[in-house]
Amino acid sequence: MVTSAMEPRSAPAETPAIHLDTLQQLNAGYIRSVATSDVGWFDANLSADFLNSNPDGSLIDRAGFLTQIARPATIAEFRCEDVRIRILGDMAIIHARTTYRKPDGQVGAGRYTDIWARRQGRWLCVAAHVTRC
Repeated sequence: MVTSAMEPRSAPAETPAIHLDTLQQLNAGYIRSVATSDVGWFDANLSADFLNSNPDGSLIDRAGFLTQIARPATIAEFRCEDVRIRILGDMAIIHARTTYRKPDGQVGAGRYTDIWARRQGRWLCVAAHVTRC
């Protein structure tokens, strides 16, 4: 298709598959960054108004979360499974189960829910909720 200078070009069509792939990559980055205490990754991918519900019931803001993540992880073999991504327009919810090895060698598990918002064309995590069992 040829367009003239007077004819606006349409943006490439965005498909749910593109967003799903992006969110899968972001989820993998999130998990990797928790395991490696990668504050830089979180700094780039959390919204300014991010909130996190910790397993102990405390609610922390972005700055508190970055401080928490900066501490070296005390768990090993941190993995996620049963990942479910739901895209709801410019919002997405990711649910998943985690497994890990505690410092004493016991196996631990939990679940998390991350909420992502598409802002100015990119996905940012706006909230997270973590539980452990």
